[in-house]
Amino acid sequence: MTITVGVDIGGTNIQTAAVRSEEVVASLRAPTPLTGARDLRRAIVSAVGETLALAGTDRGALDAVGVAIPGSVDRAAGTVSSAPNLPGFESPNPIALGPAVSQALGGAPVALGNDVSLAVLGEHRRGAGRAYRNLLGVWIGTGVGGGLILDGELHEGRGAAGEIGHTLVEPAGRLCSCGQRGHLEAYAGRGRMEARARELVKKGRRTSLFRLAQKRGKDRVTSSVWLEAVRKEDRIATMLLDEAVWALGIALASAQNLLDLEAIVIGGGLGDRLGPSFLGRLEREIHPQLFSPARPPRLLPTRFKDLSGAVGAVVAAGG
Repeated sequence: MTITVGVDIGGTNIQTAAVRSEEVVASLRAPTPLTGARDLRRAIVSAVGETLALAGTDRGALDAVGVAIPGSVDRAAGTVSSAPNLPGFESPNPIALGPAVSQALGGAPVALGNDVSLAVLGEHRRGAGRAYRNLLGVWIGTGVGGGLILDGELHEGRGAAGEIGHTLVEPAGRLCSCGQRGHLEAYAGRGRMEARARELVKKGRRTSLFRLAQKRGKDRVTSSVWLEAVRKEDRIATMLLDEAVWALGIALASAQNLLDLEAIVIGGGLGDRLGPSFLGRLEREIHPQLFSPARPPRLLPTRFKDLSGAVGAVVAAGG
């Protein structure tokens, strides 16, 4: 029986899922190489091979591969034109990642898509969003990504629809990973939150964030480190999370006022780990800013958590 492998590329980790007959039969997590597009392609191919081995099979049973990547994607061409959180994708010319992975896997079909768009697709078709025809997914991790389901279909526009992380929340505000200022991601993306924490430390403020990361053997402040620091009432961690909630409230309320959505699914490293209390905070922040407060969207946690993007990539690949 054939098998489809989904690969979700994050700013910190690559997450895979091998799916057979809609059942996840194996999964794998590996570090994301931050040394260029060629090394990322090699890491994807290696992860697919290891995942097949964990599923007790090999490339001979591979039906297709789906790849979810944080950037602007041309799905038809299998190219990435921009991926701000992944070094090596700064070229003005689109990078043909999909065809390169396909070639390295012996010609297996490869479906390439935006990471959060595909994660939302997975949650819509098989997870938390199955009951809704109009929803927004917001993934809060290294960056902040979004994906839209409108009238029951994934809406990608010309390849960059749903990029709620680049909604303007503070004119001339903090520097975003894309190079512009005042975007949601500059306040709620884990990478920019860490950068802000380092700036404050240089100014003499104290935080346990970096000590906790070092204790866990991490060279970055991961979502689990943020959660631990907030639980220990670290002042900087708490302040930066408060600012993230404020920024998310503006962006999510604006999206709701524009689209009149039935539901908003919250995922990503921070979104999944902070849990129900975080969703409650977001609901309280959003509600006063709604044009139609009598019909607020339902805020939902993901069903698949870390596997949402990989499962969505499988769906995109026809698995």
